[in-house]
Amino acid sequence: MSASVSVVQGDLTQQDVGAIVNAANERMLGGGGVDGAIHRAAGPELLRACRAVPEVRPGVRCPTGEARITPGFRLLARYVIHTVGPVYGGRPSDADRLASALRSSLRLAVDHDLGTVAFPAISCGVYGYPADEAAAVAASVVAERAWALDEIRFVLFSKPLFDVFREALHR
Repeated sequence: MSASVSVVQGDLTQQDVGAIVNAANERMLGGGGVDGAIHRAAGPELLRACRAVPEVRPGVRCPTGEARITPGFRLLARYVIHTVGPVYGGRPSDADRLASALRSSLRLAVDHDLGTVAFPAISCGVYGYPADEAAAVAASVVAERAWALDEIRFVLFSKPLFDVFREALHR
């Protein structure tokens, strides 16, 4: 089985899916951008669930390139998959670390039999990853194998980001 891939312009927090992916930081305690919007929409229970995730080292619950899962609480999505993309520095390892964050999120979605997973543009906000490069990484990860999901959805809030991801994912 291979997942269908879709790109939509909209609000990630309003997606009725198995899981939405949070572009989190390593602490997993909320932040700005997508992370803040997800925490606000999910309610205070999400912060409590994130605090319950054990630290792998002081101040780090989810290292860059990895993913963790919590319930979605007040969201339409049943779960939130928290992943940490790299802060962009123009290094070759940036693409590897972003691919790892995407791959780890997809593995959690498959392992939890979630059916549909919705992603934002991981690392494209304050982490400064160029949208065209991030979209190309996303397209390559989605195409690497037949992910056992019904749908992999990319939900982009802005029209320019939507256009870049639509172009990359529908080549």
